Amino acid sequence: MRIALHTRVREDRIEDYEAAHREVPAELTTAIRAAGVTSWSIWRSGCELFHLVECEDYARLLAELEHLPVNIAWQARMAELLAVVHDYSQVGAEAGLPVVWQL
Repeated sequence: MRIALHTRVREDRIEDYEAAHREVPAELTTAIRAAGVTSWSIWRSGCELFHLVECEDYARLLAELEHLPVNIAWQARMAELLAVVHDYSQVGAEAGLPVVWQL
């Protein structure tokens, strides 16, 4: 399944956000892969961030990461950098951005 997400980085924290993503903890990327993610890309346009997550089961991904200490620490770090955080609680057909058009 593919899930598109939108977040917004604080204008004064763009460099910090990009620096953080150059050093995502290996323990976190390993856990994300183990939870069924095959690809996660983030694009930035100004302060707007667009994520495309390809995974087996988005609900499973969220459940497996929810209480993981490395993810909790990462989410706290991201909360300092983001003005808009995507709603991780959305699952199933309501997850992420709605599809408007596909080819």
